[in-house]
Amino acid sequence: ATGAKPFVPDFEGLEQVEYLTSDTLWQLDELPEHLLVLGAGPIGCELAQAFRRLGAEVTVMDMAEQLLPREDAAVGKVIQAQFHSEGIQCRLGVKVTHFSREAGQQQVHYQHSDNKSLSLNFDKVLIALGRKANTQGLGLEALGIALAPNGTVKLDPYLRTEFSNIFAVGDVAGPMQFTHFAAHQAWYASVNALFGRLKKFKADYRVIPSVTYCDPQIAQVGLNENRAKAENIPYEVTEFALHELDRAIAEDARQGFVKVLTVPNKDTILGVTIVAEHAGETIGEFVLAMKHGLGLNKILATVHAYPTMLEANKYAAGAWKQKHNPTRILAFLKHYFNARLGAPR
Repeated sequence: ATGAKPFVPDFEGLEQVEYLTSDTLWQLDELPEHLLVLGAGPIGCELAQAFRRLGAEVTVMDMAEQLLPREDAAVGKVIQAQFHSEGIQCRLGVKVTHFSREAGQQQVHYQHSDNKSLSLNFDKVLIALGRKANTQGLGLEALGIALAPNGTVKLDPYLRTEFSNIFAVGDVAGPMQFTHFAAHQAWYASVNALFGRLKKFKADYRVIPSVTYCDPQIAQVGLNENRAKAENIPYEVTEFALHELDRAIAEDARQGFVKVLTVPNKDTILGVTIVAEHAGETIGEFVLAMKHGLGLNKILATVHAYPTMLEANKYAAGAWKQKHNPTRILAFLKHYFNARLGAPR
């Protein structure tokens, strides 16, 4: 469980500037006047917003065309609008070519997709382009323990290496880099190490939530539209906008939505994305439902306290139900009650 370290590409001229990573920025004694953030993923976006709120000028730069490129486009739009309102500059769809220092001024040089070259001055640059598994210096090569193409330790479904008594968990194992995911793996590795000769358990990664701690938060579990399309999985989308939720209105937290992907014409949940204040807490109900095979009808039938953010889940389930009303039964009931209204009393 050796974890991971920030991935720092070999940019030309990087040694000439003062760069930070998510490991080293905590050593700062003074707030940078202008912080450049390379990387629009969760780490980059979280820290960009944090430093802006501390008072720094912040620019986010990435090759992707949107913030949080792994999320659906609608998520990126909400966060970009929030960043714009806070004065965070976003330069997306650009490629960094090199860094330089001239007359004491640090610069990043980059190109747009049209190959137009530009430059930007900054005081500190945060490299937030992912993390790399810590596999060096462990003697893995001497033992012949293989690595996966992404640099993590290659494992079987029971979290074992080629040696049945050597297990790996967390960032060094992948495929996800979350503390709660490492803890989830640790249970399987521990039980398999202790009782593997009697009973082994395959690690189950089907329902793993993730949260990006921007404001608003982004919580996700299962499939989003990007993944569903990439994997050619049929799906149906139901969405509930937070500006219709009483608690969100009262808290002035109306920005965001609950978006649910289901099996077409069924209430089976394939995935959920929530953009909202406290989305990390709100997603829990869907995680439980997916883990135990409960559909949207069960969520709709559950009493939710009023007024809470959690009600958004029930209203999303209600929106799905409205699209799947039993038309034959409703037509019969309409006929039945019309007849009763016309009957003598």
